Amino acid sequence: MSHEIDFAQSAIRTIESEREAIDKLIPRIDGAFTQACQIMLNCKGRVVVVGMGKSGHIGNKIAATLASTGTPAFFVHPGEASHGDMGMITDNDVVLALSNSGNTAELVMLIPLLKRLGTPLISMTGNEKSALAQAADVNLNTYVEKEACPLDLAPTSSTTVSLVLGDALAIALLEARGFTAEDFAFSHPGGSLGRKLLLKVADIMHTGQQLPIVSLSTPLKEALIVISQKGLGMTAIADSENQLLGVFTDGDLRRVLDQELNLHTTPINQVMTTQCKTVSADILAAEALNIMEDHKITSLVVISQHSQIEGVIHLHDIIKAGVV
Repeated sequence: MSHEIDFAQSAIRTIESEREAIDKLIPRIDGAFTQACQIMLNCKGRVVVVGMGKSGHIGNKIAATLASTGTPAFFVHPGEASHGDMGMITDNDVVLALSNSGNTAELVMLIPLLKRLGTPLISMTGNEKSALAQAADVNLNTYVEKEACPLDLAPTSSTTVSLVLGDALAIALLEARGFTAEDFAFSHPGGSLGRKLLLKVADIMHTGQQLPIVSLSTPLKEALIVISQKGLGMTAIADSENQLLGVFTDGDLRRVLDQELNLHTTPINQVMTTQCKTVSADILAAEALNIMEDHKITSLVVISQHSQIEGVIHLHDIIKAGVV
């Protein structure tokens, strides 16, 4: 038990130390931060993030966050930059360099090359008098009094501050660009938000031979065979021009059985639902789901602007697509 208490106290001290370091970052969000945002916002190319060691890992995450929130960005390892990858950087780009000391050799080596290219340099350092900070167009101060590490050696509080400052840059730029949820979904098409905001009814609806469609005079028994064969729990009723006249569903069948109608002689037009809910193919699948939930139904006929049947979308299709 004593070991568990020690672990917990160690964790609490670490969190409190890093939280304190973040709190001290807030007064430094000043003109330099605004200038850095303006440089990145006006960038015609990409934000190229560089950093060594733990700063490199943080830089990788910052680049990914920028890229996913509307600011084109990528990470370049400074060691690799000295061996060919410098060719990835142009004068249209902006370089964001991370180094707690500000004197990391691999980064300092890039300074004259960036100056020669004319590429704007933003540094994120804990030492405003360092070579990197002095050479930068803008330096963002990430100084921490001490690391959360009790030896004051392992990058902990300093990397947390850099990460938080990187997030602050990304969100400030996101808001400046008017970046929307739809924009976010476009860069995250594989995520649940992407599916909700990008997937349309046309992408997952049943069409062609998959459609259950019968005519007005079709006997109820034959309509039930069509429903069973197509497996959507319903059939649409259409005229010779493929215009929707009504639907007949599993729920309608239960009501018909209660009335004890003759399945062989009763035509579908006597029992179909004419005031049925429909959607267009170009609405979001998430909107179709809302309609189904509101009206407690499991399928919708998809029609054109001239009421011609284009498809059918079922609740299971939406669930399978991962929209829910």
